[in-house]
Amino acid sequence: MLSLTAVLLLATGLQAADIAAIKNNVDGVVVAINKGKAATSYGADAFTPYVFIMDTDGKLLVHPHLTGEFLQEKGEPIYKALQQATMEGLWVTYLWKGAQKHTYVRKTNNRLVVGSGY
Repeated sequence: MLSLTAVLLLATGLQAADIAAIKNNVDGVVVAINKGKAATSYGADAFTPYVFIMDTDGKLLVHPHLTGEFLQEKGEPIYKALQQATMEGLWVTYLWKGAQKHTYVRKTNNRLVVGSGY
């Protein structure tokens, strides 16, 4: 049986380093927020690929194009996929504009969802 990382590598063509970088970026943001850093202090372009931050109501606090928007209104299936986020973090898959996306998501102590992916 293939590991999740192997499946992502095959499905996306990404390198293991890319997958590790995405996870490290998200984990770093979560740790910083858990230590008191304001979620809104992050710029939408602070990471490549970008990291987004969503509150418990689905409002995007940090995003390159949708900051201030509610994800339930913009993409209900994506919102539902991101709601699977755990404190430990996990990869979710969903369709966006006809393309399959893979996103690593993790919850902060105050239940924000932080994510990034391809």
